[in-house]
Amino acid sequence: MKTHLVKIWDLPTRLFHWILVAGIAFMWFSAEVSDTLMDWHARVGEFLLALVLFRIIWGFVGSESARFISFVRSPATAINYAKTLTSRKPSWHAGHNPAGGWMVIALLGLLLVQGITGLFTSDDILVEGPLYALVPESVSDVMISIHHLAFNILLLLIVFHIAVIAYYKIVKQTNLVPAMIKGSAEWPEGHTPERALQFRSPWLGLILWAACYAIVHFGLKWLSS
Repeated sequence: MKTHLVKIWDLPTRLFHWILVAGIAFMWFSAEVSDTLMDWHARVGEFLLALVLFRIIWGFVGSESARFISFVRSPATAINYAKTLTSRKPSWHAGHNPAGGWMVIALLGLLLVQGITGLFTSDDILVEGPLYALVPESVSDVMISIHHLAFNILLLLIVFHIAVIAYYKIVKQTNLVPAMIKGSAEWPEGHTPERALQFRSPWLGLILWAACYAIVHFGLKWLSS
Protein backbone atom coordinates (compact mmCIF):
# COMPACT_ATOMS: atom_id res chain seq x y z
CA MET A 1 0.00 0.00 0.00
CA LYS A 2 1.36 3.39 -0.98
CA THR A 3 1.74 5.81 1.93
CA HIS A 4 2.47 9.49 2.43
CA LEU A 5 4.32 11.13 5.30
CA VAL A 6 2.03 13.52 7.16
CA LYS A 7 3.27 15.94 9.83
CA ILE A 8 0.88 15.98 12.79
CA TRP A 9 2.58 17.15 15.98
CA ASP A 10 4.98 20.01 16.58
CA LEU A 11 8.08 19.77 18.77
CA PRO A 12 6.65 21.69 21.78
CA THR A 13 3.62 19.39 21.95
CA ARG A 14 5.77 16.27 21.72
CA LEU A 15 8.21 17.49 24.35
CA PHE A 16 5.30 18.37 26.63
CA HIS A 17 3.90 14.86 26.22
CA TRP A 18 7.07 12.91 26.98
CA ILE A 19 8.36 15.20 29.74
CA LEU A 20 4.94 14.88 31.35
CA VAL A 21 5.13 11.08 31.13
CA ALA A 22 8.52 11.09 32.87
CA GLY A 23 7.33 13.66 35.40
CA ILE A 24 4.23 11.71 36.41
CA ALA A 25 6.28 8.53 36.75
CA PHE A 26 8.70 10.36 39.04
CA MET A 27 5.88 11.90 41.09
CA TRP A 28 4.38 8.45 41.68
CA PHE A 29 7.76 6.94 42.60
CA SER A 30 8.76 9.77 44.92
CA ALA A 31 5.43 9.69 46.75
CA GLU A 32 4.69 5.96 46.89
CA VAL A 33 8.06 4.16 46.80
CA SER A 34 10.89 6.40 48.00
CA ASP A 35 11.14 7.98 51.45
CA THR A 36 13.91 10.41 50.52
CA LEU A 37 12.65 12.28 47.45
CA MET A 38 9.86 14.46 48.81
CA ASP A 39 11.93 17.62 48.37
CA TRP A 40 12.27 16.72 44.70
CA HIS A 41 8.61 15.79 44.60
CA ALA A 42 7.79 19.40 45.44
CA ARG A 43 10.28 20.81 42.91
CA VAL A 44 9.11 18.58 40.08
CA GLY A 45 5.50 19.34 41.01
CA GLU A 46 6.20 23.05 40.52
CA PHE A 47 7.86 22.27 37.19
CA LEU A 48 4.88 20.19 36.05
CA LEU A 49 2.39 22.87 37.09
CA ALA A 50 4.23 25.32 34.83
CA LEU A 51 4.28 22.70 32.09
CA VAL A 52 0.50 22.24 32.28
CA LEU A 53 -0.04 26.00 32.22
CA PHE A 54 2.13 26.14 29.10
CA ARG A 55 0.06 23.42 27.41
CA ILE A 56 -3.17 25.27 28.19
CA ILE A 57 -1.81 28.46 26.62
CA TRP A 58 -0.40 26.48 23.69
CA GLY A 59 -3.90 25.12 23.21
CA PHE A 60 -4.98 28.64 22.20
CA VAL A 61 -1.95 30.07 20.41
CA GLY A 62 0.06 27.01 19.34
CA SER A 63 0.15 24.90 16.21
CA GLU A 64 -3.12 23.90 14.57
CA SER A 65 -3.19 20.30 15.80
CA ALA A 66 -2.43 21.45 19.37
CA ARG A 67 -5.24 24.00 19.58
CA PHE A 68 -8.34 23.09 21.56
CA ILE A 69 -10.56 24.48 18.83
CA SER A 70 -9.21 21.85 16.44
CA PHE A 71 -10.07 18.80 18.54
CA VAL A 72 -12.61 19.65 21.26
CA ARG A 73 -15.98 18.69 19.84
CA SER A 74 -19.43 18.49 21.39
CA PRO A 75 -20.10 15.58 23.79
CA ALA A 76 -22.58 14.18 21.26
CA THR A 77 -19.91 14.13 18.55
CA ALA A 78 -17.48 12.41 20.90
CA ILE A 79 -20.06 9.78 21.86
CA ASN A 80 -20.95 9.13 18.22
CA TYR A 81 -17.28 8.71 17.39
CA ALA A 82 -16.79 6.33 20.34
CA LYS A 83 -19.54 4.12 18.91
CA THR A 84 -17.40 3.56 15.79
CA LEU A 85 -14.50 2.14 17.79
CA THR A 86 -15.87 -1.38 17.56
CA SER A 87 -15.08 -1.32 13.85
CA ARG A 88 -11.76 -2.83 12.82
CA LYS A 89 -11.42 -0.19 10.11
CA PRO A 90 -8.27 1.97 10.57
CA SER A 91 -8.92 5.46 11.90
CA TRP A 92 -6.81 8.42 10.79
CA HIS A 93 -6.94 11.87 12.38
CA ALA A 94 -4.59 14.80 11.92
CA GLY A 95 -4.49 15.35 15.67
CA HIS A 96 -6.79 14.12 18.42
CA ASN A 97 -10.03 12.40 17.46
CA PRO A 98 -13.32 13.69 19.01
CA ALA A 99 -13.17 11.24 21.91
CA GLY A 100 -9.44 11.69 22.46
CA GLY A 101 -9.95 15.43 22.64
CA TRP A 102 -12.07 15.05 25.77
CA MET A 103 -9.44 12.75 27.25
CA VAL A 104 -6.91 15.57 26.80
CA ILE A 105 -9.23 18.00 28.60
CA ALA A 106 -9.78 15.53 31.45
CA LEU A 107 -6.06 14.87 31.87
CA LEU A 108 -5.14 18.55 31.81
CA GLY A 109 -7.90 19.33 34.29
CA LEU A 110 -6.75 16.65 36.71
CA LEU A 111 -3.12 17.71 36.36
CA LEU A 112 -4.07 21.30 37.10
CA VAL A 113 -5.98 20.17 40.20
CA GLN A 114 -2.98 18.07 41.23
CA GLY A 115 -0.58 20.96 40.85
CA ILE A 116 -2.71 23.53 42.65
CA THR A 117 -3.70 21.31 45.58
CA GLY A 118 -0.10 20.20 46.00
CA LEU A 119 0.87 23.77 46.82
CA PHE A 120 -1.15 23.55 50.05
CA THR A 121 -0.11 20.07 51.23
CA SER A 122 2.38 18.74 53.77
CA ASP A 123 3.90 15.31 54.45
CA ASP A 124 3.71 16.09 58.21
CA ILE A 125 7.44 15.47 58.53
CA LEU A 126 9.80 17.69 56.55
CA VAL A 127 8.22 19.00 53.36
CA GLU A 128 5.46 21.57 53.06
CA GLY A 129 3.94 23.02 49.91
CA PRO A 130 4.93 26.65 49.28
CA LEU A 131 1.43 27.88 50.18
CA TYR A 132 0.79 25.51 53.10
CA ALA A 133 1.25 28.21 55.73
CA LEU A 134 -1.31 30.49 54.08
CA VAL A 135 -4.35 28.33 54.87
CA PRO A 136 -5.82 26.74 58.01
CA GLU A 137 -4.94 23.11 58.70
CA SER A 138 -8.53 22.09 57.92
CA VAL A 139 -8.21 23.57 54.41
CA SER A 140 -4.85 21.86 53.93
CA ASP A 141 -6.41 18.53 54.96
CA VAL A 142 -9.07 18.96 52.27
CA MET A 143 -6.39 19.84 49.71
CA ILE A 144 -4.42 16.72 50.64
CA SER A 145 -7.51 14.53 50.20
CA ILE A 146 -8.25 16.06 46.81
CA HIS A 147 -4.57 15.74 45.82
CA HIS A 148 -4.57 12.00 46.56
CA LEU A 149 -7.98 11.35 44.97
CA ALA A 150 -7.13 13.30 41.82
CA PHE A 151 -3.89 11.37 41.39
CA ASN A 152 -5.68 8.02 41.69
CA ILE A 153 -8.19 9.12 39.06
CA LEU A 154 -5.30 10.35 36.92
CA LEU A 155 -3.64 6.93 37.11
CA LEU A 156 -6.88 5.25 35.99
CA LEU A 157 -7.16 7.60 33.01
CA ILE A 158 -3.53 6.96 32.09
CA VAL A 159 -4.11 3.19 32.12
CA PHE A 160 -7.22 3.68 29.99
CA HIS A 161 -5.28 5.95 27.62
CA ILE A 162 -2.56 3.32 27.15
CA ALA A 163 -5.18 0.62 26.62
CA VAL A 164 -6.86 2.68 23.88
CA ILE A 165 -3.51 3.22 22.13
CA ALA A 166 -2.89 -0.54 22.25
CA TYR A 167 -6.43 -1.18 20.93
CA TYR A 168 -5.82 1.15 17.98
CA LYS A 169 -2.56 -0.63 17.19
CA ILE A 170 -3.85 -4.21 17.52
CA VAL A 171 -7.48 -3.99 16.40
CA LYS A 172 -7.70 -0.93 14.17
CA GLN A 173 -4.19 -1.29 12.71
CA THR A 174 -3.47 2.38 13.45
CA ASN A 175 -0.23 3.10 15.28
CA LEU A 176 -0.56 6.42 17.12
CA VAL A 177 2.84 6.40 18.82
CA PRO A 178 5.33 7.19 15.98
CA ALA A 179 3.75 10.57 15.27
CA MET A 180 4.11 11.60 18.91
CA ILE A 181 7.80 10.64 18.75
CA LYS A 182 8.84 11.87 15.30
CA GLY A 183 6.08 14.40 14.64
CA SER A 184 5.00 12.66 11.43
CA ALA A 185 3.28 9.41 10.47
CA GLU A 186 2.84 7.32 7.36
CA TRP A 187 -0.74 7.59 6.14
CA PRO A 188 -2.27 5.36 3.44
CA GLU A 189 -2.92 6.99 0.10
CA GLY A 190 -6.47 8.31 -0.02
CA HIS A 191 -6.59 9.09 3.69
CA THR A 192 -4.16 11.99 3.78
CA PRO A 193 -5.52 15.41 4.83
CA GLU A 194 -6.68 17.76 2.09
CA ARG A 195 -4.17 20.36 3.25
CA ALA A 196 -1.09 20.53 5.44
CA LEU A 197 -1.53 21.61 9.04
CA GLN A 198 -0.21 24.98 10.15
CA PHE A 199 2.60 24.95 12.72
CA ARG A 200 4.02 27.60 15.04
CA SER A 201 7.71 28.11 15.70
CA PRO A 202 9.24 25.94 18.44
CA TRP A 203 10.97 29.10 19.68
CA LEU A 204 7.56 30.56 20.53
CA GLY A 205 6.87 27.43 22.55
CA LEU A 206 10.19 27.80 24.40
CA ILE A 207 9.48 31.45 25.21
CA LEU A 208 5.99 30.63 26.48
CA TRP A 209 7.29 27.75 28.59
CA ALA A 210 10.01 29.95 30.12
CA ALA A 211 7.42 32.60 30.91
CA CYS A 212 5.10 30.04 32.53
CA TYR A 213 7.90 28.64 34.68
CA ALA A 214 9.06 32.10 35.73
CA ILE A 215 5.51 33.10 36.70
CA VAL A 216 4.98 29.92 38.73
CA HIS A 217 8.42 29.86 40.36
CA PHE A 218 8.72 33.51 41.30
CA GLY A 219 4.99 33.91 41.94
CA LEU A 220 5.09 31.15 44.55
CA LYS A 221 8.18 32.64 46.16
CA TRP A 222 6.41 35.99 46.40
CA LEU A 223 3.21 34.48 47.82
CA SER A 224 5.04 32.39 50.38
CA SER A 225 7.36 35.18 51.55
